[in-house]
Amino acid sequence: MRTLAHRTGVGAVGSVLALVLTACGGTDSPSGEARIVSASWGDPQKPLEPANTYETRGGAALDMIFRGLKKYDPGTGSAHNWVADSITTTDQRNYTIRLKKGWTFSNGEPVTAHSFVDAWNYGALGTNEQVGASFFAYIEGYDKVHPATGAPLARTLSGLTVKDERTFTVRLSQKFSLWPDTLGSWAYFPLPRVFFTDHATWLRKPIGNGPYRVASYTRGELMRLRTWKGYPGPDRARNGGVDLRVYTDTHTAYTDLLAGNVDVVHDIPAVDLENAGPDLGRRFVNQPAGVLVTLGFPMYDPRWAGPDHADLRRGVSMAVDRAAITQRIFHGTRVSATDWTTPVLGTGGGHRPGLCGTACSYRPAEAARLIAAGGGLPDGRMRIVYNADVSTNREWVDAVCNSVNNTLDDSHACVGEPVPTFAQFRDRVTNRSLSQPFSYAGQMDYPLIQDFLQPNYRTGGAANDTGFHEPRFDALVDRANAAGTRGAAVSGFQEAERILAQQMPSVPLWYQNGTAGYSSRLSDVSLTPFGVPDYGRIRVG
Repeated sequence: MRTLAHRTGVGAVGSVLALVLTACGGTDSPSGEARIVSASWGDPQKPLEPANTYETRGGAALDMIFRGLKKYDPGTGSAHNWVADSITTTDQRNYTIRLKKGWTFSNGEPVTAHSFVDAWNYGALGTNEQVGASFFAYIEGYDKVHPATGAPLARTLSGLTVKDERTFTVRLSQKFSLWPDTLGSWAYFPLPRVFFTDHATWLRKPIGNGPYRVASYTRGELMRLRTWKGYPGPDRARNGGVDLRVYTDTHTAYTDLLAGNVDVVHDIPAVDLENAGPDLGRRFVNQPAGVLVTLGFPMYDPRWAGPDHADLRRGVSMAVDRAAITQRIFHGTRVSATDWTTPVLGTGGGHRPGLCGTACSYRPAEAARLIAAGGGLPDGRMRIVYNADVSTNREWVDAVCNSVNNTLDDSHACVGEPVPTFAQFRDRVTNRSLSQPFSYAGQMDYPLIQDFLQPNYRTGGAANDTGFHEPRFDALVDRANAAGTRGAAVSGFQEAERILAQQMPSVPLWYQNGTAGYSSRLSDVSLTPFGVPDYGRIRVG
């Protein structure tokens, strides 16, 4: 599950329809430059390596620069073969992957089986310190290339074998019936040879196989993406390119949109939501998305962790008046959460409303009693850590703290603790240097309950920022993955989710809609089920 910069800012997922560029598609001509879309963006936490990106700002670029074995439908979120011609198995453990002909990187290099296998081996190897390494954990040999302690005992995954130029096989360490549906995620993108032979140069100007190529990249300022004329896929871009402009404040981005200085602003800040409809009319987009906002507890800190403090965590959750906050601050763009997934999944994908139970309801008297029974707030105080470069965060954090303070009849019990930038905030989270609860907005990688539970709460999960460790939960997740049918897998994951309801390593706050605003020079602006603009479909003029 991807980390939002309260973001929600991750990348674009192109249309699954066959699209043809208009005749004025030259990206170096004046007509081509006139067709460039300018969009607000923010600095990624990490360099733009696919397996090293697990937040939405970096993903915004990767989703335009790359295409993987699978691609998620911008309307339904379902996974379709893209670079993959076929993914077959007879036992849900051994998979054969065959690639389509004609795919190349933007530098002309063919996309081959090695492009995937070499990229996956790089992503999995512990010494490469890729944040998405655990995506490869179910491939046989992961324990050797990425041991829990000590140096790697191997450099490549034993479960990966190249058969020929367009075929490779994957052996998993256990059955995983839903595994093919995960293969549209960033970590599984292919990489060209130059990534390995001249890594520093590649990082300055990444080369991919998607509908856009990188024209230039100045970290902290701007990434210029231009339509790649030689793109072999059916989802060619309808515009001449996208300029991703770095903003350190989303309100500034919104005022720039109103002034005509930027074309697309993704994730309208809370302070502007009330006026977005009147300001923009039909150019304000607000629709459900696969995004869940939670308050995470540092389960590695003994003052918050363990069964002795379960009442404390549950009490904090019950002290939050979600309905009032979503109405007063978010003006119809959030819905109070009652589980650890989102309604976008539907019941078939695993969403079960109400699974959190009374812990996700506002009960101030019971909340105060439980906080006291759980030992009280550590040192009598609680801080909520968040990144301050998105103005929305301060609004809701202050509101949550006010709700807690009112519950405890103490105006200083809870305060916000801003961190200047998203990158700095994420570094503190991933380094586990926090001793206080922190904001976490997660966007689905694919519309399955597995994506909301396993990365976030399984031991060693790519997004397990709380440090939650529960062997029963891990076992249930493994068993659900091995289930023979989708229905059995969903039921198994829901059983695991009940453990979260018991232990509350995080507090579900609200399901977040995707919001965006766009300029009058654009048309065909829409959001995907992931809550982000489908940049490739946007037309200029």
